[in-house]
Amino acid sequence: MELCAEVKNLTVSFNGETVLDHITTDFAKSGITVLLGRSGSGKTTLLRALNRLNETFPGCSASGSVRIAVGGHMTDIYAENAPDTAQIRRSAGMVFQTPNPLPLSLRKNMTLPMELVLGVRGADAESRMKEFLCRVGLWEEVKERLNMPASSLSGGQQQRLCLARSLALEPDLLLLDEPTASLDKRSSEVIEALLQSLEERIPMIMVSHSLAQAKKLGDHFKIMSGGRIIKEFGREELPDGRDAEIFLEEMLL
Repeated sequence: MELCAEVKNLTVSFNGETVLDHITTDFAKSGITVLLGRSGSGKTTLLRALNRLNETFPGCSASGSVRIAVGGHMTDIYAENAPDTAQIRRSAGMVFQTPNPLPLSLRKNMTLPMELVLGVRGADAESRMKEFLCRVGLWEEVKERLNMPASSLSGGQQQRLCLARSLALEPDLLLLDEPTASLDKRSSEVIEALLQSLEERIPMIMVSHSLAQAKKLGDHFKIMSGGRIIKEFGREELPDGRDAEIFLEEMLL
C-alpha cells in the first residue's frame, strides 16, 4: 500500500500531560482516512502532529517519528535535519473546524499566500486564483466580489475559500479538522461533495464527530481512545446502509 504518512512511536504531551501515547500507524495515500473517537481521545492532536502545528501551543513536547511527503519525498518532519515548519505546513495543508480567512479581500486571501509561498504574482496569480476557486465551486458565486472582505462571505463560502487557498499552495497532503462542524446542513453537504471530488487528486486525513459523515466519506478508519489508536479498518468492513453507523458507534464504545 502506498502511504502519505507514517507515524512511529509518537508521543505528544502538553505541560507534562500525555495526549498521544506511543502511536504507531500508517496512512494510505489513496482515499480519505477518518479519525474517530470520543472528545479528548487525541484525534486533533494526532492531526496537528502531521504538520507540527502542536508546537504553536504552549508547553508542547513531542517525540517519535512522523514521515510525510514534503515536496514529493517522504521526510521525517521531527528529525534534526527536517525542513522548516513553513515548508512542512505547506506540504501538509490544513483546513480548520471554523473558517479562518485572512482579514483581507477575497482576492488577497488567494493571491498573497501564493506570492509569499510560491513566488507567484500578477497575471499568473490571478489565473491560479480562478483555477482553484473554480475547483471548489466558488468562482461563479464570487467573481464580481473579489475586492470585498472575505468575511462578507457566508460560512460555507468561507470554508471553500480556505480550502481553495490550501489547494493553491500545492500540498502533498490535506488535513481536515472537522471541516463542516460550524456549517449548516446545506453548506456541509456542499463541502462533503467537494471533498469526494478531490480524493482522487490528493490524500486527505480528516477528524469527524459525525458518524454519518464518516460513513459517507471514509475509505479508511482509525478509532482513538486515551491517546492511542485502538482499532483500524477499511470501508470494506462497513455494513450496508444504516447498519454502518451502528457499527461505527459500537467501535467507539
